Formats: sequence, C-alpha cells, structure tokens
Amino acid sequence: MKAITSFFDRIVQRYLPDAFLFAIILTIIVFLLGMGIMGSSPVEMIDYWGTGFWDLLTFAMQMSLIVVTGYILASTPLVRNILKKISTLANTPGQAILLVTFVASIACLINYGFGLVVGALLAIHVARRVASVDYRLLMASAYSGFLLWHGGLSGSIPLLIATEDHFLMNSIGSVPVTETLFSSFNLFIVLFLLLTLPFLNWYLMRARGPFTNTNASTWDTKEYEDDEEEPSSHEPETPAEKLENSRIISLVIGLMGLAFIIYHFVQNGFDLNLNIVNFTFLFMGILFHRTPQRFLNSVSKAVKNAGGIIIQFPFYAGIMGMMVESGLSQEMSMWFVSISNEMTLPLFSFISAGIVNFFVPSGGGQWAVQGPIMIPAALEIGADTAKTAMGVAWGDAWTNMIQPFWALPLLAIAGLKVRDIMGFCVLILFYSFIPISIGLLFF
Repeated sequence: MKAITSFFDRIVQRYLPDAFLFAIILTIIVFLLGMGIMGSSPVEMIDYWGTGFWDLLTFAMQMSLIVVTGYILASTPLVRNILKKISTLANTPGQAILLVTFVASIACLINYGFGLVVGALLAIHVARRVASVDYRLLMASAYSGFLLWHGGLSGSIPLLIATEDHFLMNSIGSVPVTETLFSSFNLFIVLFLLLTLPFLNWYLMRARGPFTNTNASTWDTKEYEDDEEEPSSHEPETPAEKLENSRIISLVIGLMGLAFIIYHFVQNGFDLNLNIVNFTFLFMGILFHRTPQRFLNSVSKAVKNAGGIIIQFPFYAGIMGMMVESGLSQEMSMWFVSISNEMTLPLFSFISAGIVNFFVPSGGGQWAVQGPIMIPAALEIGADTAKTAMGVAWGDAWTNMIQPFWALPLLAIAGLKVRDIMGFCVLILFYSFIPISIGLLFF
C-alpha cells in the first residue's frame, strides 16, 4: 500500500497540471472527440463551445459565494471558537484524519456546499492543533467526504425526480425519496462509506509513513488567523465612520436575514439548497462580525479565494455545450445501454455517469443529458428506474474524486493546488467503486 500510495502521489505531482490547465486540456479533448467520433465540423464545435460558455454563470456565482460567505462566517469569533473546540477531539495525526473525514462526510450528506466549506475549515484548525499531520492528506480526507453528497439530502437527481413537474414525469411519475435516498441500496452505500472512509484515509496515512514539512503552516493559510481581531484604537468621528462601526445596523440587517431563513424553512421544510446556504452564511456572518467594518474587512480577504472558480467554470460550461450539442455524451450513454440488462443497467449507468462527469461535472446538467437515455432504456428492459437514476447520481459523485471542478472551493480555502490532493483521491476512487457496485447490483 505504501508503494501504491507513493506511486499515485508521485505521478499526480509530476504530471497533473493546474486545475485551469486541466479544464483547457479537457476542452481540447472534447473538441477533437466531437469531430472524430460524432463527425461535427470544427466550425460547429466552436459554435457549441462558445454558445455554452456562459451557461453556468448562475452556478459559478453560487459556488464563488460558497467560498466567500463560508470564509466570512468561519472568520467570526463564534464560529472560529466552535471549530477550534471540535478540533480538540483530535490529538494525534490518526485522530485528525478520522475526525476530519467523518465530519466532512456528515456535512456533505446534509448539503454539499456546506460540507466542502466545513471540511476545509475544520481541517485547517485541526492541522494547527496537530502540527505533525500530513496537511495534504488531511485536505484530501476532507474532500473525500464529498463522495457521499449525491446520496444525501442535497442530491439533485433524487430530489428532482421526487417533484411533480420534472421533465421525465410522463415516463416514471414522481419517484419518492423512499425509493432513492432512503432505499436499502442507497443506505447501504452511504453507511458503508461513512463508516469506512475515515479508516481508509487513516490507513493511507499509516502506509504513507511519517512526513515532515507538510503541516498547515507550510501552506498559504495565514489569512485564517485564530487570534481575535484587535479592536481599533481609532474612535469613529465622522457620521460615515460611525455608521461603518455601528452594531445596530449589523443587528437590524442580520435579524432581517435571519427572519427570512426561518420563513424559508417554515414554508419549504428542510430545503437546504445552495441559495439558502449562501444566504445563511452571509447574514450569520453579518451578525457575528457585529459591525459593518469588521464584516467588510473579512469580505476583502475572502474574495481573492474565488478567482479560480470565476475563471474556470465558464470553460466547463463550454465543455458541456460541446458534449451535449455534438451528441457525444448521448453516444457514450447509449453504448453502455447497449451492453446492459435489467440487473446490470444501474451499474453501467453508474460507470457511464462517472465518465460523463469528467466533462459535464454538474449533477442537474448531467441528469438532463443522461436521464432521457437511461430511463427509457430501464423501462424497455425492465430495470429498476429508481436504482438506475441513483446509478447516475452515484456516478456523478464518484469521479469527483479525480475531477478538480468541485475541489476548487476546498482548494481555495486550503491554499493548495489540485495536484496536492488528487494522488490520494485516486485511491479513494478505486476503493469506493466496490461498495457502490455492490449496492447497485445486489440490494
């Protein structure tokens, strides 16, 4: 295991480019595949690419705000102290790995955006407490929790097909979450990964052996200082300065935000979507920072972490445009359908979704591409439609372990590059294939 871990880490460190260059390389690959396999002309592929380039603007803004508002909230004295208290549960490198993996997994089961931020920030506090822990593996452990998100409460595919107006309503009707999220096969996969992923990461740490100079102080995390901000010795004099340092203003607008959050959950139940997560982070940050000036100081430090997301997400939107409009994603899905039967279709849906996820790394977007292919196929051959849909969902989550698209928020907070964690994530990818396949085939 030590040799395998070192091999993948060395290969990734040596050959995996920066996340932005990874998106560029994927763009070129899909461009060539569209011409070579689907017969699209270069002009058509350029058109598909440019037309789709801005289709993820809303999503890019949401993910940018996840990083910014997550930082704002985490830098408040209250939340910082909570994270520090949780981090005290870990006193050794092994305990650090176990704690971060488990907490990040639970958080991602609640909501994937919430889980990415919580996992990264907790890992930083734990690394400061346990200085001998391998910081890169600790962040990979935090990211490994993201593997569970599509089997949890924010899973976009099972929640979508549970609504009354989804686009496949005429084919399968409304599929209750008892047949998807709370089915026996999904609960088996979730519980198996939740209980064993921490020990897998712990085993990777043991196999890797003692390392030095890999703790949090090595990396660019200095903006997440633990010490409370020193109160300014300058007494506000002008009306503008008094407004900027007014606790009343922060209290009023913060309570307005809090009132809407309560109203949202009363009206919609436990609907923890990205917008309400960002809204909650933002207004809790305003409240907990106490004055507009302290809040704005935190914002100015937070926004620099969102640069990678802002630049890279349009490129992935362009890749999605080429995949969908050229028919390349449909062709990949149809090939897996052609070799499936009623028992194996959910498994092959999972594998095909994992491949498509490299190029269309969005659960909702991927379902829009694969759902109209997989569900009719399931109906035709008598396969379980709910399990087939969850196969696509788990495939979307599975290859996120080696697709840097979703790692960008965590990496921005951690001060790392994608090559710093992906060597470990390759092994997590291989391991997770086993329980997911067992759940889809035999439950």
